[in-house]
Amino acid sequence: MSESNTIRLPVAGLTPMTTLDYPDQLACVVFLQGCPLRCGYCHNPQMLAPRRGEPPEWQAVRDFLARRRGLLEAVVFSGGEPTLHNALPAAVSEAKAMGFKVGLHTAGVYPQRLAELLPRLDWVGLDVKGDAETFDRIGGRPGLQAAHERSLALLLKSGVEFECRTTVHWRDFDLAALKRLALSLAGCGVTRYAIQIARPAQCLDRDYTAPVAGAPGAAALDALVERLRPAFASLALRR
Repeated sequence: MSESNTIRLPVAGLTPMTTLDYPDQLACVVFLQGCPLRCGYCHNPQMLAPRRGEPPEWQAVRDFLARRRGLLEAVVFSGGEPTLHNALPAAVSEAKAMGFKVGLHTAGVYPQRLAELLPRLDWVGLDVKGDAETFDRIGGRPGLQAAHERSLALLLKSGVEFECRTTVHWRDFDLAALKRLALSLAGCGVTRYAIQIARPAQCLDRDYTAPVAGAPGAAALDALVERLRPAFASLALRR
Protein backbone atom coordinates (compact mmCIF):
# COMPACT_ATOMS: atom_id res chain seq x y z
CA MET A 1 0.00 0.00 0.00
CA SER A 2 1.45 3.41 -0.96
CA GLU A 3 1.78 6.22 1.55
CA SER A 4 -0.99 8.10 -0.31
CA ASN A 5 -3.42 5.34 0.58
CA THR A 6 -2.72 5.83 4.28
CA ILE A 7 -3.05 9.64 4.39
CA ARG A 8 -6.37 10.64 5.92
CA LEU A 9 -7.26 14.25 5.25
CA PRO A 10 -10.86 15.55 5.28
CA VAL A 11 -10.89 17.47 1.99
CA ALA A 12 -13.67 20.04 2.00
CA GLY A 13 -12.97 21.51 -1.42
CA LEU A 14 -10.44 22.26 -4.13
CA THR A 15 -9.83 25.43 -6.11
CA PRO A 16 -8.10 24.10 -9.23
CA MET A 17 -6.28 27.30 -10.21
CA THR A 18 -5.68 30.67 -8.55
CA THR A 19 -3.18 33.50 -8.71
CA LEU A 20 -4.37 35.04 -5.43
CA ASP A 21 -3.59 32.48 -2.74
CA TYR A 22 0.19 32.14 -3.18
CA PRO A 23 2.07 35.29 -4.22
CA ASP A 24 3.50 35.15 -7.73
CA GLN A 25 2.67 31.47 -8.20
CA LEU A 26 -0.04 29.69 -10.16
CA ALA A 27 -1.51 27.47 -7.48
CA CYS A 28 -4.37 25.24 -6.49
CA VAL A 29 -5.92 25.40 -3.01
CA VAL A 30 -6.87 22.33 -0.99
CA PHE A 31 -9.42 23.18 1.71
CA LEU A 32 -9.44 20.94 4.78
CA GLN A 33 -12.45 20.44 7.03
CA GLY A 34 -12.40 21.55 10.65
CA CYS A 35 -11.45 24.68 12.59
CA PRO A 36 -11.18 25.42 16.33
CA LEU A 37 -11.88 29.13 15.82
CA ARG A 38 -15.32 30.72 15.75
CA CYS A 39 -14.82 34.08 14.05
CA GLY A 40 -18.15 35.86 13.67
CA TYR A 41 -17.37 36.90 10.09
CA CYS A 42 -16.37 33.37 8.97
CA HIS A 43 -17.72 32.92 5.43
CA ASN A 44 -17.12 29.15 5.36
CA PRO A 45 -19.09 28.02 8.44
CA GLN A 46 -19.74 24.69 6.73
CA MET A 47 -16.02 23.91 7.14
CA LEU A 48 -15.89 24.37 10.92
CA ALA A 49 -17.05 20.98 12.19
CA PRO A 50 -14.13 18.51 12.23
CA ARG A 51 -14.36 15.05 10.75
CA ARG A 52 -12.07 12.14 10.01
CA GLY A 53 -10.76 11.99 6.49
CA GLU A 54 -10.68 8.86 4.37
CA PRO A 55 -7.74 7.81 2.15
CA PRO A 56 -9.60 8.30 -1.16
CA GLU A 57 -9.98 12.03 -0.43
CA TRP A 58 -6.25 12.78 -0.51
CA GLN A 59 -5.70 10.24 -3.28
CA ALA A 60 -8.16 12.18 -5.45
CA VAL A 61 -6.19 15.38 -4.80
CA ARG A 62 -2.94 13.59 -5.56
CA ASP A 63 -4.37 12.31 -8.84
CA PHE A 64 -5.40 15.86 -9.70
CA LEU A 65 -1.89 17.13 -8.96
CA ALA A 66 -0.36 14.41 -11.12
CA ARG A 67 -2.44 15.68 -14.05
CA ARG A 68 -1.39 19.30 -13.39
CA ARG A 69 2.38 18.82 -13.37
CA GLY A 70 3.87 21.46 -15.61
CA LEU A 71 0.74 23.62 -15.40
CA LEU A 72 0.54 24.48 -11.69
CA GLU A 73 3.50 25.73 -9.69
CA ALA A 74 2.23 25.40 -6.13
CA VAL A 75 -0.25 23.75 -3.77
CA VAL A 76 -1.77 25.69 -0.88
CA PHE A 77 -3.34 23.93 2.09
CA SER A 78 -6.11 26.02 3.59
CA GLY A 79 -9.24 25.52 5.67
CA GLY A 80 -10.70 25.56 8.10
CA GLU A 81 -7.45 25.28 10.00
CA PRO A 82 -5.23 22.81 8.14
CA THR A 83 -2.77 22.30 11.00
CA LEU A 84 -5.60 20.64 12.91
CA HIS A 85 -4.77 17.44 11.02
CA ASN A 86 -1.94 15.08 11.95
CA ALA A 87 -1.71 13.78 8.37
CA LEU A 88 -0.88 17.19 6.91
CA PRO A 89 2.94 16.81 7.04
CA ALA A 90 2.75 13.60 5.01
CA ALA A 91 0.53 15.26 2.40
CA VAL A 92 2.85 18.27 2.22
CA SER A 93 5.80 15.95 1.67
CA GLU A 94 4.00 14.15 -1.14
CA ALA A 95 3.14 17.43 -2.87
CA LYS A 96 6.77 18.53 -2.58
CA ALA A 97 7.98 15.19 -3.97
CA MET A 98 5.76 15.78 -7.00
CA GLY A 99 7.66 18.99 -7.72
CA PHE A 100 5.23 21.58 -6.36
CA LYS A 101 5.97 24.45 -4.03
CA VAL A 102 3.77 24.23 -0.95
CA GLY A 103 2.00 27.05 0.86
CA LEU A 104 -0.06 27.05 4.03
CA HIS A 105 -2.89 29.26 5.27
CA THR A 106 -3.07 29.14 9.07
CA ALA A 107 -4.16 31.12 12.10
CA GLY A 108 -1.10 29.82 13.93
CA VAL A 109 -3.06 28.29 16.81
CA TYR A 110 -0.99 25.07 16.81
CA PRO A 111 2.59 26.37 16.95
CA GLN A 112 4.18 22.98 17.58
CA ARG A 113 2.56 21.58 14.45
CA LEU A 114 3.62 24.64 12.48
CA ALA A 115 7.20 24.12 13.72
CA GLU A 116 7.12 20.57 12.34
CA LEU A 117 5.82 21.77 8.99
CA LEU A 118 8.08 24.79 8.45
CA PRO A 119 11.09 22.88 7.05
CA ARG A 120 8.80 21.50 4.31
CA LEU A 121 6.99 24.76 3.44
CA ASP A 122 7.86 27.40 0.87
CA TRP A 123 5.36 30.09 1.94
CA VAL A 124 2.89 30.76 4.76
CA GLY A 125 -0.10 33.08 5.00
CA LEU A 126 -0.61 33.79 8.72
CA ASP A 127 -4.01 35.07 9.79
CA VAL A 128 -3.78 37.76 12.47
CA LYS A 129 -7.23 38.12 14.01
CA GLY A 130 -6.44 41.11 16.19
CA ASP A 131 -3.98 42.45 18.75
CA ALA A 132 -3.18 40.92 22.12
CA GLU A 133 -6.35 42.35 23.67
CA THR A 134 -8.80 41.47 20.90
CA PHE A 135 -7.44 38.32 19.24
CA ASP A 136 -9.29 35.79 21.41
CA ARG A 137 -12.55 37.73 21.26
CA ILE A 138 -12.47 37.97 17.47
CA GLY A 139 -11.36 34.35 17.14
CA GLY A 140 -14.15 33.21 19.45
CA ARG A 141 -11.98 31.05 21.72
CA PRO A 142 -9.77 31.73 24.78
CA GLY A 143 -6.04 31.03 24.64
CA LEU A 144 -5.61 31.55 20.91
CA GLN A 145 -3.52 34.69 21.01
CA ALA A 146 -0.71 33.18 23.05
CA ALA A 147 -0.40 30.27 20.61
CA HIS A 148 -0.52 32.63 17.64
CA GLU A 149 2.24 34.76 19.13
CA ARG A 150 4.50 31.70 19.30
CA SER A 151 3.71 30.88 15.67
CA LEU A 152 4.60 34.39 14.54
CA ALA A 153 7.90 34.14 16.40
CA LEU A 154 8.62 30.82 14.67
CA LEU A 155 7.96 32.34 11.27
CA LEU A 156 10.13 35.38 11.92
CA LYS A 157 13.06 33.09 12.77
CA SER A 158 12.45 30.45 10.11
CA GLY A 159 13.56 32.14 6.91
CA VAL A 160 10.38 30.86 5.22
CA GLU A 161 8.61 33.52 3.19
CA PHE A 162 5.35 34.57 4.79
CA GLU A 163 2.62 37.15 4.75
CA CYS A 164 0.50 38.27 7.68
CA ARG A 165 -3.10 39.04 6.81
CA THR A 166 -6.01 40.44 8.79
CA THR A 167 -9.65 40.04 7.86
CA VAL A 168 -11.34 43.27 8.85
CA HIS A 169 -15.00 43.42 9.81
CA TRP A 170 -16.04 46.82 11.11
CA ARG A 171 -17.84 45.18 14.03
CA ASP A 172 -14.38 44.21 15.29
CA PHE A 173 -12.22 47.14 14.14
CA ASP A 174 -12.16 50.84 13.60
CA LEU A 175 -9.43 52.60 11.65
CA ALA A 176 -7.42 53.42 14.77
CA ALA A 177 -7.40 49.77 15.92
CA LEU A 178 -6.38 48.61 12.44
CA LYS A 179 -3.54 51.13 12.37
CA ARG A 180 -2.29 50.00 15.80
CA LEU A 181 -2.33 46.35 14.76
CA ALA A 182 -0.52 47.01 11.48
CA LEU A 183 2.20 49.08 13.12
CA SER A 184 2.67 46.53 15.89
CA LEU A 185 3.27 43.84 13.26
CA ALA A 186 5.72 46.05 11.41
CA GLY A 187 7.48 46.67 14.71
CA CYS A 188 7.87 42.90 15.21
CA GLY A 189 9.61 42.55 11.87
CA VAL A 190 6.70 41.62 9.59
CA THR A 191 7.45 42.93 6.09
CA ARG A 192 4.47 41.65 4.08
CA TYR A 193 0.94 42.45 5.23
CA ALA A 194 -2.51 42.21 3.68
CA ILE A 195 -5.75 43.79 4.85
CA GLN A 196 -8.75 41.77 3.72
CA ILE A 197 -12.23 43.25 4.03
CA ALA A 198 -14.72 40.69 5.34
CA ARG A 199 -17.51 39.52 3.07
CA PRO A 200 -20.87 39.99 4.82
CA ALA A 201 -23.02 37.84 2.52
CA GLN A 202 -22.52 34.65 4.57
CA CYS A 203 -21.22 34.74 8.14
CA LEU A 204 -21.17 32.36 11.06
CA ASP A 205 -22.75 35.04 13.27
CA ARG A 206 -25.79 36.52 11.53
CA ASP A 207 -25.15 39.87 13.21
CA TYR A 208 -22.07 40.17 11.01
CA THR A 209 -24.22 40.23 7.89
CA ALA A 210 -25.86 43.52 8.93
CA PRO A 211 -24.43 46.91 7.96
CA VAL A 212 -22.23 48.53 10.62
CA ALA A 213 -23.25 52.05 11.54
CA GLY A 214 -20.34 54.46 11.19
CA ALA A 215 -18.16 52.03 9.26
CA PRO A 216 -15.28 53.77 7.48
CA GLY A 217 -15.76 54.53 3.83
CA ALA A 218 -13.51 53.41 1.03
CA ALA A 219 -11.66 56.73 0.86
CA ALA A 220 -10.79 56.70 4.56
CA LEU A 221 -9.53 53.12 4.35
CA ASP A 222 -7.48 53.88 1.25
CA ALA A 223 -5.92 56.87 3.02
CA LEU A 224 -4.96 54.71 6.01
CA VAL A 225 -3.37 52.11 3.76
CA GLU A 226 -1.28 54.77 2.05
CA ARG A 227 -0.10 56.05 5.45
CA LEU A 228 0.84 52.52 6.48
CA ARG A 229 2.54 51.58 3.23
CA PRO A 230 6.04 52.84 4.16
CA ALA A 231 6.07 50.49 7.17
CA PHE A 232 6.07 47.37 4.97
CA ALA A 233 7.94 46.05 1.96
CA SER A 234 4.54 44.92 0.66
CA LEU A 235 1.09 46.04 1.80
CA ALA A 236 -2.05 44.87 0.00
CA LEU A 237 -5.68 45.88 0.41
CA ARG A 238 -8.07 43.13 -0.69
CA ARG A 239 -11.72 44.07 -0.88
